Amino acid sequence: MRILGLSSFTHDTAAALLEDGAIRAIVEEGKLSRSKTTRGLPAAAIEFCLKRGGIEWKDLDHVAVASLPFRGWARRSFAGAKMSPLSPVASAYCQMAEIGRLAREMGHHRLLRLQGGSRAERVVNVEHHLSHAAGAFFLSPFERSLIVTMDEEGDGNSGMLAVGEGPRIRVLRNIAYPHSLAWLYSKATEILGFNPHVDEHKTQWLSLEGEPLYCDIFHDILRKSSPGTLRFDSSYLDHGVGGRFDLSAKFWSKLRLPKNRAEWSDEQRRALAASVQHVCAEKVIEIIETLRKQEGISEVCLGGGLFQNVLLVAALEKNFGLNRVFVPPAPGNAGCALGAALYVQHQVQHAPRKAVSTDAYWGPSYSRHQIKDVLDNCKARFSFQIMKDRQAENAVELLLAGKIIGWFQGAAEFGPRALGNRSVLASPWAPYVKENLNDFIKHREWFRPFAISVPVEDAQRYFECSQLCESMNSLARVRPGVDGLPEGFVLPGGLVRLHTVKKQSNPELWDLLKRFGESAPAPMLLNTSFNLFGEPLVVSPLDAIRSYACSGIDALLMDNFLLTKAPFQPSGESRQRKESSSLSLSGF
Repeated sequence: MRILGLSSFTHDTAAALLEDGAIRAIVEEGKLSRSKTTRGLPAAAIEFCLKRGGIEWKDLDHVAVASLPFRGWARRSFAGAKMSPLSPVASAYCQMAEIGRLAREMGHHRLLRLQGGSRAERVVNVEHHLSHAAGAFFLSPFERSLIVTMDEEGDGNSGMLAVGEGPRIRVLRNIAYPHSLAWLYSKATEILGFNPHVDEHKTQWLSLEGEPLYCDIFHDILRKSSPGTLRFDSSYLDHGVGGRFDLSAKFWSKLRLPKNRAEWSDEQRRALAASVQHVCAEKVIEIIETLRKQEGISEVCLGGGLFQNVLLVAALEKNFGLNRVFVPPAPGNAGCALGAALYVQHQVQHAPRKAVSTDAYWGPSYSRHQIKDVLDNCKARFSFQIMKDRQAENAVELLLAGKIIGWFQGAAEFGPRALGNRSVLASPWAPYVKENLNDFIKHREWFRPFAISVPVEDAQRYFECSQLCESMNSLARVRPGVDGLPEGFVLPGGLVRLHTVKKQSNPELWDLLKRFGESAPAPMLLNTSFNLFGEPLVVSPLDAIRSYACSGIDALLMDNFLLTKAPFQPSGESRQRKESSSLSLSGF
């Protein structure tokens, strides 16, 4: 049984391939097209999945699409008319915008049905939030759990509350559009001067430094919500540009801040970020607590773009307990591709559940020959080691010398996090490492923290953390009395952005951490995403070389190839072993 899963065609598109219940391939269209904004049919992602599976369109049993265009159009149109009954112009504009969106989505579905002669009966449409729910629950270790999904909007809903039991999902109720915490969070992001739908993580980290002084305003927006439900006071909503909703003048009058953001102080911006973060966490906890009492279930699975907010997930873990909360590696729209395929597998084909790896290394990988071809075409100077451990020794020497290295190994990660196969690594004890990364490589704000990678078996000595730290979907806390941790990486409240590494999942990075720990205070490395500013994570060797050459990265390690911008000579025993193990590359 081969199932191709596709996310909805609105944004962050992706494709996934399941074969007899096993994940064969998943990748985001944006990583292949090198664009952070993707819409429409994910052609490159589909091509990769089919190529990885060694199949053609005719070999697919089902194509699962995480979208119900007509139902979404009807729900959004009804919501727009209901919210603006006394404003016919705004309501008419909303209807026109929705008709245009429906036409685009139906056009994408027609292209899909025509693609490669695909038969219409093989295409199965799965509701957007059911796809989120399936992607969360069927990847989780739980046999029975609550399921909560929340995003801005998908098929006319903003969320879903459900129960997962074995191979089945039972929907309890939907959260109607436009009553969305994710939408409210995006509006706060826009008000703070960041790019909505892109920079919500900036609002998240900015909130750590602020006091939640404006919670009463957000509480008032939610005052019509009863426990276990989510509903906005409509007086705070207006129709905005393009028929979408916006915050009304009432919000600004209650906020009592100048509309000109240039006049805001840093304290006011941090306070606004802290307020929306606090209220969102408070409301989600209330909804889950209500569901737990109703259903008698302790565990909860989370899906949807709102739960890419790791501060929110950490707050939920603090409230409900470690390892009682599960978030898939890619909880946002891209993850719907896998969720739709899993839904068809279990709910349509009635296949039993089986253990599924959540290591997330499901993207493109490249052979040694392919990497060398790219290096030769780029006329890059490089060295090569026959043995993997020699390359690891070179990496350790570079890191101990304070160098910043690009780390390109194995298959690309699926999801928004750099999980050690497409990462930039550095010693957290190196002088000015945060400044060098921010100024010469990442070009980002000072308040955004970097992650620390550590072997999973060593993490418990220093941190209190859950399995979600393997996918960096939550935060860890420093254990009381622990000394010697690198300065500047512990966040307020003793939180740490932690990435735990298992040997069986990522042996290359695990081995590097262990070797580095033999000469450093602890087996820890700073880990951040390998990409240029404003671009997705690198995927191909060419992407990696371009990012390395155009940034302040000192060295690049791809498979067993090493590129450095300054002459590098391994010292002592490593140098002797390198001389004895160097390989003539003419045979490649």
